[in-house]
Amino acid sequence: MLTPPEGASRWRRGHTGHMYGNDFAEPDDPGAGPLNAADGGAVEAAAAHVDTKSQQGLETFDAIIAADQRIEPRDAMPEEYRQTLIRQIAQHAHSEIIGMQPEGNWITRAPSLRRKAILIAKVQDEAGHGLYLYSAAETLGIDREELLDRLHTGKQKYSSIFNYPTLTWADCGAIGWLVDGAAIMNQVPLCRCSYGPYARAMIRTCKEESFHQRQGFELLWELMRGTPEQQAMAQDATNRWWWPALAMFGPRDTGEHAVTGGHTEQSMAWGIKRFSNDDLRQKFVDMTVPQAQRLGVTLPDPDLKWNAERGHYDFGEIDWDEFWRVIKGDGACNAARIERRVTSHQQGAWVREAAAAYAAKQRQRASAGAAGEGSAA
Repeated sequence: MLTPPEGASRWRRGHTGHMYGNDFAEPDDPGAGPLNAADGGAVEAAAAHVDTKSQQGLETFDAIIAADQRIEPRDAMPEEYRQTLIRQIAQHAHSEIIGMQPEGNWITRAPSLRRKAILIAKVQDEAGHGLYLYSAAETLGIDREELLDRLHTGKQKYSSIFNYPTLTWADCGAIGWLVDGAAIMNQVPLCRCSYGPYARAMIRTCKEESFHQRQGFELLWELMRGTPEQQAMAQDATNRWWWPALAMFGPRDTGEHAVTGGHTEQSMAWGIKRFSNDDLRQKFVDMTVPQAQRLGVTLPDPDLKWNAERGHYDFGEIDWDEFWRVIKGDGACNAARIERRVTSHQQGAWVREAAAAYAAKQRQRASAGAAGEGSAA
């Protein structure tokens, strides 16, 4: 049985009638904590960052990193740092555009015009996030077409969570609440990433992801106050998405797992990452459990309980065999996701060609105009 920390159960319903569900708790409710990691002011603080490396006379990569300043595209950087960023930003960008598919599948079947408008806005946002991130990656000297080719041929990965199917309408709520909530927990620290273009891309992304998480919470809120069938649908979606959401943070990388924890140690030394996978996962669990209690859903983990000594929730072991199996291509939707992405890319070739031709024509006209003005002078 869950025993929440004092005050965590004193949530009460707020203004859930707003179009995009921006308010869920009364401002004077002391028990209503932030709904996601973007609510605590960290994004605004990162946006207010002022680069002072010029004033400090910082010129070398190591000096800039040590001073917690930002590396910009024209700054000297180790090749390993550049390649690490390309890998991470590309995977992030790929996840945004592949992530359009699971919920895009429900746009035509949304139960109301309001829900349809919200879902269209959300899927459109994901496309924009991919655009920001591909643009950030290009500042590292790699072409977007090459990145997309690596995605289409399986040379680069995207978040494995998007290889799970969306079986019911409630899945759109669970994805918003859990998947986007986990994504925000991951992404808010990236607003302070040591690489400037990546950090700046995260500012707007986190603000929009906050809306995505809120609409998911509100969707489940309404279902849990509906018919028994709707409540069962919301609970079923929570059951299926809880564990994949926890696995989104990546393999364990602290304690005895630190040696096998992938890129964490070096990425943290470079200021690309600010927290370990395990720390972020714990923060997410601690924030989400009271929200589940408020919604009225049960998180599918018999080992989930408040640990007063640690000041955190204990939770069960993730099925890492399933995690790696899905990453390696054996998920329910791996093949379908890539097939649809490649088909869409091919079908959109004429749009890219038309845009390139128009841009070339505009440049040609601008050059001709400049030449004409020069002759007149």
